Amino acid sequence: MAKASTENQTNPQVVLSIDIGGSHVKVLTSAGGEERKAVSGATMTAEAMVATVQSLITDLTFDVVSMGYPGPVRQNKILKDPANLGKGWVDYDFEKQFGKPVKIVNDALMQAIGSYDKGRMLFLGLGTGLGSAMVVENVVQPLELAHLPYKNGKSFEDYVGERSLEKRGKKKWRRHVFDVTERLKAGLQPDYVVIGGGNVDELGTLPDGCRRGDNTHAFKGGFRLWNDPTLIA
Repeated sequence: MAKASTENQTNPQVVLSIDIGGSHVKVLTSAGGEERKAVSGATMTAEAMVATVQSLITDLTFDVVSMGYPGPVRQNKILKDPANLGKGWVDYDFEKQFGKPVKIVNDALMQAIGSYDKGRMLFLGLGTGLGSAMVVENVVQPLELAHLPYKNGKSFEDYVGERSLEKRGKKKWRRHVFDVTERLKAGLQPDYVVIGGGNVDELGTLPDGCRRGDNTHAFKGGFRLWNDPTLIA
């Protein structure tokens, strides 16, 4: 768990924030500039991701690295390979390859930290799969809701992930997103829900009590991981 805040240190370190997704890997530094990205996909291994990022940042300088990883992470350690990428992520030495200190968190958690305002917030990320995290009065908790059972022996992710959008079409997919959101709201009792991820743009209106997220908030969350003195990761 971690305590989130919007405060920064007086002399913050320059952070390279890496947002790893099932379709793209994206980078931005806290020094500013434009987001850079490259295609990821089902065959991208940890080694390939590092090589891809290094090719994107040849002219950038930074002090530390934040990584948003699409899978379970505990105490800065990846617990299992991602469902939508290649192999070799567990026990991979990212600090050795980047030559800088690295903090790793779940990708939904990183975007949640960057999206948080106050109170009790549930974050849902609609992307290749379903990301989730919750922040309760500045305390951040990663969640793994995607593979919980939902309907017909299938999981939440099976109905609101990208494959479902492609298979069922936008109208049915939207209906399932609304239903899943309402079920999770009833169970977790947030003050509000932020819906982010690459497919949030496929939603016209949002469910009641929801705010539209922004993928750039993942970078902001990555910056906070290092430069927020009250954040406990």
